Amino acid sequence: MRRREVVLSGLAALGACATIREGSLRPSPPKEPLVRTLRTGLAMGESPRWHDGRLWICDWGAQEILTIGPGGRSVSSTPAPFGLPFCIDWLHDGRLLIVAGREGRLVRRELDGSFVTHATLGDGAWNEIVVDGRGNIYINGGSANGITLVKPDHSVHRVADGLAFPNGMAVSADNRTLIVAESLGNRLTAFDIATDGSLSKRRVWAALGDGVPDGICLDAEGAAWYADVPNKRCVRVREGGHVLQSIAVDRGCFACMLGGPRRKTLFVIAAEWRGMERIAEVAAARTGQVLAIDVSVPGVGWP
Repeated sequence: MRRREVVLSGLAALGACATIREGSLRPSPPKEPLVRTLRTGLAMGESPRWHDGRLWICDWGAQEILTIGPGGRSVSSTPAPFGLPFCIDWLHDGRLLIVAGREGRLVRRELDGSFVTHATLGDGAWNEIVVDGRGNIYINGGSANGITLVKPDHSVHRVADGLAFPNGMAVSADNRTLIVAESLGNRLTAFDIATDGSLSKRRVWAALGDGVPDGICLDAEGAAWYADVPNKRCVRVREGGHVLQSIAVDRGCFACMLGGPRRKTLFVIAAEWRGMERIAEVAAARTGQVLAIDVSVPGVGWP
């Protein structure tokens, strides 16, 4: 081979190596997250909570509260004699609180298993509940489509009105911010929390475009996950509305919760949705599922 051909051949080989090296440095496209199915056969699941090392779920259609052990290996149920909706959280002494939505009551389950009225909420259909780190209880819905505060002394105070179908709620780990999903407003709305539990400085935390937020939870990087029924997805979004991640599934996503031993599992409650007028049909079909997705940022805040 002539010297010129050897040089050209060598340059071509170097170019090929450079191309390979350059290609190897290009970031790989993000992998689709693995979505695991932990449970099937729910009638109509809602209000997932991670508490005491287990996942808790309100199955509205079956009128029971389910608890699921790590990895879905064990399941137990507690009858919940309330019509839908009903949602749950806990007092700091470990007693369970249940929003009896159609009855306009906040119910407390005593340690002996009996149910007593913790507070009377008023008219309208009541929905979600969150207990913050100070022991203040926030419940949304009612005839005013607002947020009601139940203080540790059981006194009841309306602290916000006129939300566009208030749904999931969460409180930041520092107890300074409450975020609520406005399903019919396609947005997450934030309030500042005062030391007495009152709310102020209402503002749009994230405008979601065509997103229809239902249940929500917060993570350690200040982002929120929201479940979206009509769009069949869960979405991670930061303040201002920038979407960080979207996970699509084959049915409507009603609620989500970060839990697991390190709070790095996103639990999603999903089911087919056929409209409010066909709730009984949906419940009878038992298309509800509990899904689990590993994520990189752990959950924080309340619940």
